[in-house]
This record gives sequence, structure tokens and C-alpha cells, in this order.
Amino acid sequence: MTTATSAVNEPRTGDSKPATGTTTLKDTSGADSQPATRGKTSIADGVVEKIAGMAAREVSGVYALGGGLARTLGAVRERVPGGRPNVTSGVKVEVGERQTAIDLDIVVEYGVPITDVAADIRENVIAAVERMTGLEVVEVNIAVIDVHLPFDEEDNDDEARVQ
Repeated sequence: MTTATSAVNEPRTGDSKPATGTTTLKDTSGADSQPATRGKTSIADGVVEKIAGMAAREVSGVYALGGGLARTLGAVRERVPGGRPNVTSGVKVEVGERQTAIDLDIVVEYGVPITDVAADIRENVIAAVERMTGLEVVEVNIAVIDVHLPFDEEDNDDEARVQ
């Protein structure tokens, strides 16, 4: 509730005691409140998924995110004209009003220390999500679901088998 004393055309003196005869509003709504406190901001799960997915992919030693089927569907999607890579593959989040929890399914490159990669992913994802959304990241759970081996690359010979 807003209460006021009698109004006189005297300037307010900021946070100090108001001068005699000025109007004093005791709530934080209206023109005297900070613009950042007016209204509510909500952040969709998909926004946090995209930020976390991009941040995880930036880490050296991460080959891909998501399981085999998700990666296969993503590769098909990218080949379709106008198709974009799915950055949320392998990312699941729960977003509350002030906090979020993130689950990642990753494929690591063979030869990299998995614990180091996981620590780097946590650090990068937490920093990116907290900086961009203002949400507190309470946990980042990482499931290493595969290791990419150098000979796993398919031979993409453009030559036909039969001519």
C-alpha cells in the first residue's frame, strides 16, 4: 500500500530523510523504482538447453552430444537444405524461477582424460548459463555415453562401387 504526506513543490533529497511537505512513497512500484525491478522475466527450458549445448561443444575433447540415434537424425537434418544443427541434442534441463539443473550426454574423443573434459564442461556450461540468464546452476550432470575412436570415421569415398 502507498502512503503519502502533503505535497509541496520541493525536490526530494534521494535516500535521505524527505524535506518537510514532500510526498513520500513507501513502496517500490512506479516511477521511483528501478526499471529492472518492474515486471517478471521468464526463461524457457529451450533457451537454457541451447546455451548449455553450445557451451559444452566449445570444450576441447568433446566429439558430440547425444546418443547414436540423436546424432544420426541430427546429421540427416543438417544435410537437408536450410537445415541447422540441433544444439540441444543430448541436453536436458530443469528450470525454476531462480535455479536450473542440467544433464548432458556426451561423446568424448579417444585419448582425452574424461574427468578433465567433464570438469571443463561443467565450468564452461555454468559460466555461460549463469552469465547469460542470471539463473543459478545447481548441478551439471554428465553422462559419457561413448568414446569416438579415430577409425570410427566412415569412408566417404565419392567413387561408386560399380561403374
